[in-house]
Amino acid sequence: MNSPLLPLTVLVASLVAMPAAHAVGPGEIDTFAGSLEGWFAGGGPGGGVPPDSPTLVAGGGPGGAGDSFMQLTASGRDGAGGRLVGMNASQWAGDYSAAGIAGIAMDLRNLGNTDLTVRLYLEDPIPGPPANEAVTTAGVPLPAGGAWTHAFFALDPGSLTALMGDTTTLLSNTTVLRIFSGADAAFPPEQVAGMLGVDNIQAVSAVPEPGIAALMMAGLGVLGAFARRRAPR
Repeated sequence: MNSPLLPLTVLVASLVAMPAAHAVGPGEIDTFAGSLEGWFAGGGPGGGVPPDSPTLVAGGGPGGAGDSFMQLTASGRDGAGGRLVGMNASQWAGDYSAAGIAGIAMDLRNLGNTDLTVRLYLEDPIPGPPANEAVTTAGVPLPAGGAWTHAFFALDPGSLTALMGDTTTLLSNTTVLRIFSGADAAFPPEQVAGMLGVDNIQAVSAVPEPGIAALMMAGLGVLGAFARRRAPR
């Protein structure tokens, strides 16, 4: 189900202009401390720079007034810039399975007036018609005007909705990663007028199961109560 948003020639030009890529690995993180770190959006039917490219905001990130972050903007109009999408084909390309990456965490904030649902889209290969593509089945809902939210997107075959090809093959050779807002696990998403703040995009190698995490917290609570009972009066 390949429905590219951009003409191939424009996308190729964007990729050629990017810095040399390196394979994604555990601990990879984009903090946007001074640059967009390879994140971009493609051009429209006429080529050139899209009307709503990602921008670097100097302060106001999750770390406070001095914390810079990336802002994605969409107009909701027909054509280029109408969908909320940011993409990276440099440091976020590679073999996620061999690197032992369980998912990607990031800080998100809805800066606009429209509710958003954020997902990830992975594709292979690019440029050219993809043979394998998938989106994260679970989206992260962000209410309009909300606070910064720490989100995690699991990247295993069971957590992805395949749009074409095979998710296992895709995770072994991802060539482009997109962050986008879409109500459904599909791509391209619907048009939306909105603004999204993104910061601290990080590859995560291991995530505790929710049940295990709950048991750990319960165990700590029991130990704490026991220690309080044994404390001298």
